[in-house]
Amino acid sequence: MANPLSADALVAALRREGVTVVEHDGWRTHNRDTKGAWGPVNGVVVHHTVTSGTDSSVALCYDGRSDLPGPLCHGVIAKDGTVHLVGNGRANHAGAGDPDVLAAVVAERATLPAPRQNTTDGNTHFYGFECVNMGDGKDPWPEAQLDAIARASAAICRAHGWHAASVIGHKEWTDSKIDPVGFTMASMRARVAARLAQNPAPAATATSGTTAAPPAKPAKPAYQPFPGAAWFKAAPNSALVTAMGRRLVAEGCSAYKQGPGPQWTEADRDSYARWQRKLGYSGTDADGWPGSASWTALKVPYTG
Repeated sequence: MANPLSADALVAALRREGVTVVEHDGWRTHNRDTKGAWGPVNGVVVHHTVTSGTDSSVALCYDGRSDLPGPLCHGVIAKDGTVHLVGNGRANHAGAGDPDVLAAVVAERATLPAPRQNTTDGNTHFYGFECVNMGDGKDPWPEAQLDAIARASAAICRAHGWHAASVIGHKEWTDSKIDPVGFTMASMRARVAARLAQNPAPAATATSGTTAAPPAKPAKPAYQPFPGAAWFKAAPNSALVTAMGRRLVAEGCSAYKQGPGPQWTEADRDSYARWQRKLGYSGTDADGWPGSASWTALKVPYTG
């Protein structure tokens, strides 16, 4: 729970996270604050637009519709990863949702309850990003766009001291929506967690109506880079396995009866599966074989 970021603070947070920002005319005072409260804020809701094309999608989210005035979000995330800021304050994006979901977000629980009631005003409590996509399961999600969603969400979480569990999909807030379609929110939260485990990347300043220069290349990572899934499946004997195991123990995800040690075993895999579930993964996404996003979030110390 926190007071909303000011316009300047939001822009600064996004740029610190390496986000390319476009500020649209009037966005800093464009809101629905006269229609209800804005804040305290508790999290971020991710949407898809059910539109194509950046310009038309941004215009729709800025102006709204006859039955739903704009802004329809705070930022529109284009397929090229650019974040277009269209609103600051209360926005018509989340609508009514489940108070139990809100309580879970406030507590930053790894598992959300299924939404069953639409009795709580989400526009008071959530920042919203509309992401340009038709939402038909066929329209692709470019890596640049997925990365920008994670960066924008992480920027807000970092600014408020929140964890990745504060980022939810619209369909997780209310049973009346299906967005986003095309990626899982568990995978997006893992991306956000991975971003939050790193220092934010610097980015050049963008002026109103223009995009920022590409972010500077990050310095040498403080933690061990992901060695690849095949490396683990070859049952390695390495100090890196020990370092990973110690991090899993520290995160409360131990399935070890002894150790951890340098030889990869089923105990390592079982422990890593617990870590994946802690991040919000389920099913085959929590099978114990490390992936890039979950590995980055684990912050295994560099072993050389």
